Amino acid sequence: MATTRTQTRTTARFRKISFAGIVTAGAAAAALTLVPSTAHAAEPTGTSASVSQAAAAKAGQADNLDGWIREALGIMKAKGIPGTYEGLHRNIMRESAGNPNAQNGWDVNAQNGTPSKGLLQVIQPTFDAYHVEGTANDLTDPVANITAAANYAADKYGSIDNVDSAY
Repeated sequence: MATTRTQTRTTARFRKISFAGIVTAGAAAAALTLVPSTAHAAEPTGTSASVSQAAAAKAGQADNLDGWIREALGIMKAKGIPGTYEGLHRNIMRESAGNPNAQNGWDVNAQNGTPSKGLLQVIQPTFDAYHVEGTANDLTDPVANITAAANYAADKYGSIDNVDSAY
């Protein structure tokens, strides 16, 4: 019984903090908290509306790092390229801090005229050799860069998950 009372008090305290946070942040925070996103809203099935919503969700998916990684993972799965969200994210953050336009202008590759570019800092010859069919043929396209780098890492290290430093 003591555990139940403690849990109830903790829950009640959490609710008060949450409510106070909403009041402090204002009506906009409450509106954002209370309005479900399209990912949580029920979608009609078998209608053109659901097809349009799905297409819109897919198109919007790749507008940020999370979306690019998730889209790349779908392609990687279809092509049999190993890797996880965590492995991709960890390497992207180390290589480019999530900037799809990042370019290394100082290392040996750059000195030789082929700078590393994109989320996973791939050089053009590596991109060309490991480009994954079905992605853009553009080194700095986020999804193409991720899938090519993961394809390269799979060939050289077994998986992007096994890469913990420059590769």
